[in-house]
Amino acid sequence: MPSSRVPVQPGRPYPLGATWDGSGTNFALFSANATKVELCLFDQRTAKETDRIVLPEYTDEVWHGFLPQIGPGQLYGYRVHGPYAPEEGHRFNPQKLLLDPYAKAIKGNLRWSDAVMGYRVGSGREDLSIDRRDSAFAVPKSCVSDISFSWDADRPPGVDWSDTVIYETHVRGATMLNPEVPDNLRGTFLGLGAPAMVDYLVKLGVTAVELLPVHALIDDRTLAANKLRNYWGYNTIGFFAPDPRYLSVGEVWEFQTMVRRFHQAGIEVILDVVYNHTAEGNQLGPTLSFRGIDNASYYRLIDGDPRYYVNDTGCGNTLNLSHPRVLQMVLDSLRHWVQVMRVDGFRFDLATTLAREPHGFDHGSGFLDAVRQDPVLNNVKLIAEPWDVGPGGYRLGAFPPGFAEWNDRYRDTVRRYWRGDDAMLPAMAPGMLASADLFEHNGRRPWSSINFITSHDGFTLNDLVSYEAKHNEANGEENRDEHDANYSRNYGIEGPSDDPEILALRERQKRNMLATLLLSQGTPMLLAGDEIGNSQNGNNNAYCQDNETGWIDWRTPDQRDTDLLDFVRRLLAFRKAHPVFRQPGFLHGTNQTADGFKDVIWLTPVGEEKTPSQWNDPLARCIGLMLSAADRAETFLLVMNAHDQTVNFTLPTTPARGVWRREIDTGAPALRGAAEVPDSPGTVYPVAGRTVLVFSLDRAGPAPDGAPARPA
Repeated sequence: MPSSRVPVQPGRPYPLGATWDGSGTNFALFSANATKVELCLFDQRTAKETDRIVLPEYTDEVWHGFLPQIGPGQLYGYRVHGPYAPEEGHRFNPQKLLLDPYAKAIKGNLRWSDAVMGYRVGSGREDLSIDRRDSAFAVPKSCVSDISFSWDADRPPGVDWSDTVIYETHVRGATMLNPEVPDNLRGTFLGLGAPAMVDYLVKLGVTAVELLPVHALIDDRTLAANKLRNYWGYNTIGFFAPDPRYLSVGEVWEFQTMVRRFHQAGIEVILDVVYNHTAEGNQLGPTLSFRGIDNASYYRLIDGDPRYYVNDTGCGNTLNLSHPRVLQMVLDSLRHWVQVMRVDGFRFDLATTLAREPHGFDHGSGFLDAVRQDPVLNNVKLIAEPWDVGPGGYRLGAFPPGFAEWNDRYRDTVRRYWRGDDAMLPAMAPGMLASADLFEHNGRRPWSSINFITSHDGFTLNDLVSYEAKHNEANGEENRDEHDANYSRNYGIEGPSDDPEILALRERQKRNMLATLLLSQGTPMLLAGDEIGNSQNGNNNAYCQDNETGWIDWRTPDQRDTDLLDFVRRLLAFRKAHPVFRQPGFLHGTNQTADGFKDVIWLTPVGEEKTPSQWNDPLARCIGLMLSAADRAETFLLVMNAHDQTVNFTLPTTPARGVWRREIDTGAPALRGAAEVPDSPGTVYPVAGRTVLVFSLDRAGPAPDGAPARPA
């Protein structure tokens, strides 16, 4: 053990973490059950331990000390003393170097070794026997950081929820194969924020990028042994530090630079965050940070048998947000990413876990209440993934005001409707109107429903219309991982095809689902790459595929990909131009516009308002939706036909008696405004099978003879 010549002063118990003040660094670490805490300093060049200092003070369960002249760039870690008594919930082992939970930067990578385990592997006593080997050589180090940044005139875009369009993407996956991103920046924050990527997203028409987890993480041991990685990143070990794999030169300012560039373009940055569990796993996992600092405080342990962990997450452990210091850590982390890194919102992975108290899910849990009243956090976008694997874990629609939620019911309904399943219209209708049956309570708004067809978890849009079964063999789990209920269809052959009829149908079905998504009320979310037909070769669980399977292929797109991209851009521009598709209140057909229209009317193919009994027809697959905006003279008709055959649809007669103009046709996506249909009784329009049509009502009447139709 190295002796220390570094002077130490009492310091302060707050703030937690390593705080540089210009003359030195204050170190503060919470542990309610430790008996001694040693701060270890490491040489920045060799990563060898140079000093070991006992933190001299213990105040309010916080160990602290101040080291003059220690500043940014200093590598450090902790050794925490206390009982190794797993059966009592304690797993202290001072031979294990531990990451600071509040580290703003982390250097190095984990080198898997039995030495990172707190117990002796192969002893025959599982986790009950302590391992005495020093783990410092194998673990990453915390780093004192200067987190100041010149933000210049940066301002958060502040996009209204009703105007928000989310683009879910992965930092590496979005850029690794993009030829317009410089080679040395691909796979990094600076690569994602490169001018070519920002310009592409602006032209696409999205308003926010939602990044898969970027907090410091580790690759699971089994994945590393199989030369795979935890690509998605749901394996966090540090809640304040960006993961080094996304840094081109290893500095935190790279993330801040990316955010500033997106903000300059009017695009918000939302982080997918994992506060429900950590990378330390169950009782047989490594000791890297929280477990060795204060296992009994940081984790939920089995009542009556604290050797074992509550596993509501399916990942081996569950963070104990009922503990005030653990809750404080999560809130401090969130505020750090808003105030220092300037992100615009969060998507909470397995949010039900965060809202679960010892008695179960609680609409007024400590976490939810704390976030809602926090003056920093209640002004950013908050999105819940409303489920976990714990008891009563599916809570779609149950989160409080201020939170939006991923709506998987919408996803499955739209997939099944366009696949041609029976009896889907009763679920399609509320879904397209932002699922008021789930979200219209406590003053919540339509934006509370995050509508999506695809996400990182599952098939891409291209694979949804190309595969009927998952193909996850490359994951090394004998294709047993992930779910089988994909509600997909291959339309004649599994996987890639050269058959022009199959390809044409697949492209039409993509357009149908995208049109449905982007013209539904609520907040739409696109999976990155869907707009250019990206494929994962049928893998619906690419969590470990940090390779061309998991990356978006931007190279030499064919004409189909280009046509699809143009179509998505048109849809997003159309949605933006017409607020009727993103209204601030729920629609029930009970309000009328100034010229006598209901705000929403559901129509049968004969042009009549659908009756309650007609909703029960299991074979009905063609429907019309007429939307009118109370504050604008806008009326639109959407006709969706999921039948294989053409349906003659009688267009409704309106008090305006104008002209119905075709704006969008998924069967002929290149046509724009080429059809004018008089608004007169009995006018029939043939709607081809598997097609979405959008008409606008022109109250000015038909165009003069010989005049061109108004373009969309």
